[in-house]
Amino acid sequence: MNTVFRLVLSALLVLATMTGAASAQDVFKSDQSRAAFIVDRTAVEPGKSIWVALELDMIPGWHTYWRTPGDSGLPAEIEWNLPEGVTAGPIQWPTPERIPFSDLMNFGYHETVLLLTELRIGDQVPAGQLKINPVAHWLVCADICIPQDAALGLQLTVGPGGIETNYSEMIAASRAALPQPATWPANASVRNGVLTITARPDHGDKVTGAVFFPYDEGVIVNAAPQELEINANEVRLEIPTGEKAAAAKTLNGLLVVQADGASAAGYEIAAPIGAAGASASAPPVEAMSLAAALLLAFIGGLILNVMPCVLPVLVMKAMSFMTRGAQDPGALRRDGLAYTAGVMVAFGVLVAALLALRAGSSAVGWGFQLQSPPFIATLAFIMLALGLSLSGVFTIGGSFGMGQSLTARGGASGSFFTGLLAVVVATPCTAPFMGAALGFALTQSPAMTIVIFEALALGLAFPYLVISFVPGIARRLPRPGVWMERVKQVLAFPLYGAAAWLVWVLSQQVDAAGFAVGLAGLVFVGFAAWLWGTAAVSSPRAQVWTKVTAAASIAIALASIAALRDQSPMAASTQAAAPAANYEAYSEARLAQLQAEGRPVFVNFTAAWCISCLVNERVALSRPEVVAALKGQNVAYLKGDWTNRNAEIAGALHKLGRDGVPLYVLYSPKAEPKILPQVLTPSLMVEALNAL
Repeated sequence: MNTVFRLVLSALLVLATMTGAASAQDVFKSDQSRAAFIVDRTAVEPGKSIWVALELDMIPGWHTYWRTPGDSGLPAEIEWNLPEGVTAGPIQWPTPERIPFSDLMNFGYHETVLLLTELRIGDQVPAGQLKINPVAHWLVCADICIPQDAALGLQLTVGPGGIETNYSEMIAASRAALPQPATWPANASVRNGVLTITARPDHGDKVTGAVFFPYDEGVIVNAAPQELEINANEVRLEIPTGEKAAAAKTLNGLLVVQADGASAAGYEIAAPIGAAGASASAPPVEAMSLAAALLLAFIGGLILNVMPCVLPVLVMKAMSFMTRGAQDPGALRRDGLAYTAGVMVAFGVLVAALLALRAGSSAVGWGFQLQSPPFIATLAFIMLALGLSLSGVFTIGGSFGMGQSLTARGGASGSFFTGLLAVVVATPCTAPFMGAALGFALTQSPAMTIVIFEALALGLAFPYLVISFVPGIARRLPRPGVWMERVKQVLAFPLYGAAAWLVWVLSQQVDAAGFAVGLAGLVFVGFAAWLWGTAAVSSPRAQVWTKVTAAASIAIALASIAALRDQSPMAASTQAAAPAANYEAYSEARLAQLQAEGRPVFVNFTAAWCISCLVNERVALSRPEVVAALKGQNVAYLKGDWTNRNAEIAGALHKLGRDGVPLYVLYSPKAEPKILPQVLTPSLMVEALNAL
């Protein structure tokens, strides 16, 4: 009987322990997230450890942040407030995901994440109930960012006999998925503003993907594409470097690898950063003089002439020389100068856009426009149309297709257009010598950058310029004949290849719906080309309807380009970002003083970790027209920086009925405070300010 009694009593004690553990669990709930501490066992013996997890559940559309948050945000923190004899290890961070927002990139988690910590119970901790009072701090973001804090009591049982809890499997699975130190070597090098990571991960049968997450801020451009090359399971990643890369000696971070037959896994790497070996054809940027940069840029421009992107356009222009010969040397010289002018102007526009974006703190370089899906689609359409013209599907006013007609039309004007076209089709290409020269150019003053880019332009235009000014060369060109038609048709296939490559690039930038839109646009370009070709052999009445239908098809193709604008990873601009308006730090006293003076006041409640705040400041508040409107209306600008906890700002937000940032308030001497939308535009700001 005593034995039975003891068994029943033991069972009741175990049940009570489990119930006590469950009932001791505090839970925090808000409109955005839920938080609680969970454990994997009901009891832990002195001298041993127990795993505790901060479980964060976010509602759909909201996220929290990894240990390195990216371009904005803050990682979660736990203040343990541990009793004597108990120690806590660092948070064990699960593998994060990339979270894009406008032209920013952050690292964090959606839905549910467990932030694991190992608690060690000292040998001298007495058996019994152990009360721990941790306080968790985390940030949840969507269109706004809201800091959240919770004191979540946690009660542990110290003693033998612990069993698994309802959370044991979840915690075990989370521990198993934690990133592990890499057991294979990884190498890192920096050259010309690009970080290159090479590794041969031992993960799965066939590596299919990889992405890098840095432990240190400022080492890479977080939002930049990570160019991946996989060769026999060797991974090679190229990523533009951030502002702190030059001072970094070791690359610390997480390489997340995806492979066939295995789930994605994170591996911690610590690779010394070395300088990439310099090739004989391109000296390092550091060792280059301005003269060397100009020479390399010129040579790179020369080589661009034989790249697959540019060669067909230039051969078409050469064919126009053959058909006209050297009968009018003056016309040839004018054509050469006009073509050169077209190339120089096109490069001038390109470098102006590049400098403007860099002035706006965008890390871009040669080919930055290729990050825009609308530009990629436009270029693919042009390549396809040129290829179809060379294949004889259609011609416009000349025997050598669209390219020839454009170059021949109007003499110098046609040559100028060809120069523009040559630069447009050259943008996907990077010739030898170009990388070092342009890398050096982007470290110089704007004036020197423009000079080096124009040297590249001169190199691209130089062969045609020489042919134009040396009539003897034109006389030595082969005579026109049937062979020219064959060459023209063969040249169509590099253009088709370029179009196919551009379509693949588009597929990497947009979702399935966007990709379908791009493909539809290509079909309508092809249909329009075919219609235009059939019009040439149709009756006069049929020609009219055929050309109208072709024009409608082109309009649909252009509409497909417009539909891709919202999916652009970076909105390119040719205008440099204006300096932000002068502002003062927010305080209730300063606000009251300005109101007493009768001045209107604009208050920007913001934070460094708030994505929407950074975007609004970049695209709206720093625009010249907004700065001018603030000054013109004599509006005082106060900025309430809530990056760190600030009771005064928190109180102001509460009074305004808000609990997060961004928050924009316009105080007028004549009316009640006006809360502006959370997404700002320059026109909205100017209108609101002018209405004071």
